[in-house]
Amino acid sequence: MAEPSWMSKVEAFVGRTAALSFRNAFYALAIAALLSLMGFWLSTRLTLNADMTSLLPETFESVRDLGELREKFGGMGYVVVVGEGAAPDVLRRFADEMAPKLEALDGIRFVEFRRATDFFEDRALYYLSTDDLTEVARRIKERERYERRMKNPMFVRLDEETPPSLDFEDITERYAGGSRDRLAADGERYYLDAEERIVALLAKPAGTSVDLDYAKQIVGRVETLLQAQDLSAYPGLTTSLTGTYKKKIDQQAQITADVAWASSIAMLLMLLFLAFHFRSIVAVLLVLAPTTAGLLWAYGFAALAYGQVNLLTAFLGAILGGLGTEHGIHLFGRYASLRRSGSSGEEAIREAFTHTGGAALISSLVAALTFSSLSLSDFSAFREFGAIAAIGMIAIVWAYVLLFPAILGLLTRFGFEPKAKEAVVGTRSWMFQLLPQSPKAFAIAGAIVLAALMLRLPATRFDFDLGTLEDSSLPSFQLDRKVNKLLGYSQTPVVIFTKSSTEERALVEELNARKTQRREASTIDFAAALDDLVPPEQTAKRATLDEIEKRLRKVKRDSLEESARDGFDRLVRMTAVHPFTRDDIPESIKRQFEGVAGDGGFVLAFPGISLSDGARVIELSREVRDLSLPDGGRISAVGEALILADIIDMVTREALPVLCAAILFVLAALWITLGSLKLALVCLSPTLVSILALVGLMGFAGIDFNFLNIVAIPVLIGTTIDAGVHLISRLGSTKQGESFGTIYAETGRAICGGLITSAVGFGAMILADHPGLASLGKLTILGFCLNLAVMLFVFPAFLMMRRKKSGETLSS
Repeated sequence: MAEPSWMSKVEAFVGRTAALSFRNAFYALAIAALLSLMGFWLSTRLTLNADMTSLLPETFESVRDLGELREKFGGMGYVVVVGEGAAPDVLRRFADEMAPKLEALDGIRFVEFRRATDFFEDRALYYLSTDDLTEVARRIKERERYERRMKNPMFVRLDEETPPSLDFEDITERYAGGSRDRLAADGERYYLDAEERIVALLAKPAGTSVDLDYAKQIVGRVETLLQAQDLSAYPGLTTSLTGTYKKKIDQQAQITADVAWASSIAMLLMLLFLAFHFRSIVAVLLVLAPTTAGLLWAYGFAALAYGQVNLLTAFLGAILGGLGTEHGIHLFGRYASLRRSGSSGEEAIREAFTHTGGAALISSLVAALTFSSLSLSDFSAFREFGAIAAIGMIAIVWAYVLLFPAILGLLTRFGFEPKAKEAVVGTRSWMFQLLPQSPKAFAIAGAIVLAALMLRLPATRFDFDLGTLEDSSLPSFQLDRKVNKLLGYSQTPVVIFTKSSTEERALVEELNARKTQRREASTIDFAAALDDLVPPEQTAKRATLDEIEKRLRKVKRDSLEESARDGFDRLVRMTAVHPFTRDDIPESIKRQFEGVAGDGGFVLAFPGISLSDGARVIELSREVRDLSLPDGGRISAVGEALILADIIDMVTREALPVLCAAILFVLAALWITLGSLKLALVCLSPTLVSILALVGLMGFAGIDFNFLNIVAIPVLIGTTIDAGVHLISRLGSTKQGESFGTIYAETGRAICGGLITSAVGFGAMILADHPGLASLGKLTILGFCLNLAVMLFVFPAFLMMRRKKSGETLSS
């Protein structure tokens, strides 16, 4: 294989360095140990941040606005105490007695547990337009006249006259769904469902749920308070917690458990496979020691660069561990083969690291460049994953250069030499016997299967369900849906800052106009502001109400039908209420529109959609952005929904450029390192073919792309390319008398072992309860399996056919 001179020098340098480590084993081990201890110390400072809103850069407007929102408005959402199982009266008593105790906790601003239904119901007539209120007065007047006629002894009724109705439902329906109507609700005054026997108390913390330590403190205080209660005073009652703060903690705990569990299983599976593959404890040590050291160095870098890991980078230990063991499998296989052929220990190390180690360096550089393409993304989950993985790939290779020869050098000094089994070298592999005899059959069969899968490419879908980013099966998530049903509206509205009551009214009117214009397509449930809850023209309406009140006094309640008396009583109460201001609005309502400092100036737009529906979240962001102000300015809403919309937009917008960048980076790296565009394309072809087949296979496997598993494509490009590089590189170092079958048997088994361990690393995520991570694990396992099939059956078959046809050296 004709390589550029600089690449030959790099490979020679890698070989010399490995030989130096072999000769100076103690020094090499000391350097590796020092670096590993530093990496371990730094990695202990890493924390896990599973909050999705932290995955956008601070340059995004939605992120900057969210910071201002938290400063002024405090945390979004609640810590929700849920009581279940008791009789409705017991649940109400529990809410009455528990609310003041919750409100007394340090860090709790207020507690919501009762609706202001009576307040709004008594003032309902003030919320009618002047025309509608006049119409109410007219109908009451007609009824009053009717009652007077009925009382007049001189009145002769010639036919059956129907009394004018006091039903105003046709008028009140026009106001249904408005902010007053939604906040007041009807019927039950508590957040209680009598049939389900469930009641909710919503405690509003002063801080934000993004600060996980703070969220844990607040939730811990609430849990301690509940544990101290004597629930025997409430027969049948059980309590539990949900809400934004509890959900954040549960999700964090779940991902932490997923990381520990999946990484442990991945390590166990890799140990078992390596033990089966090598049949040698020393060989397993030779692979694991450098891989572990490289991981410690990579996480040390992560601690210095980021200080935390996110949803994706938390699993890099298992992923890089699988990729790292692949180098060890190739290196030990080559080293064992050279030792079997009579080379000395140092000669075998130099030769193995010059060619196989050089191939490992090439593939690591290519993988690192591919991972680096993810660094082009503004999405922190992808960008940090790419950067840490790229550094990790290079770190693991140099860990092998230091530790692998040093351990072998130390062992040989004590007269111990690890022996390679036939299965490792691969000379008795059944594939060695079968494939060289009929390469054409393998090539044709493989081409047909791959082509059939590629025909399914148009059927692949992207799932916009944001539920892939969180586990909605957690108890707190399930309970949260019940609470939303009790409230009747979302717990997490988007917020618009205002400077005056005029702006509040104008913005509510515009949001309502947009909702009306979009009709059923609107994503807004309702919009509300404190000033909007104070109806205009109250003095003029009071005059009309005085008139109505006089009319009502002339109507005898006992003369009314039984069904109309409750309505009559409500009318009497409504007309007795005097005009009111913002100060008269109940604290339970007012506090929802006030900031941490107790000031107002906020408009709340409550989503009418599930925030897990990505496509609808994007529509919501468009509906609440770029709103007009009375002075001609523009303003947009702020909130986590807007962050989610930006994440969706960014991931879908960047997917194709990042994928193209990954392919171009790989091709350029291969071209530069191999010195031939032809060889670069040959090495890249099995990866591209298996990726296309994988996308076609997704429809059959019932897997859709989502916001997390989309990263699998550039990752697979970077991690499967080394199989082709190792095979072509090994063909380029063919010695006199070596046949393609011999090389294929040796390298093919190493390729098989390497891809399996890589699949184990990624596949460990299948064990995660988090749906997005589990789907990423499934997709990468399918990708590695397809690439393994291509590398073992199809790619070698085409290479052998080409050789038989042209008689050329396969590496030329």
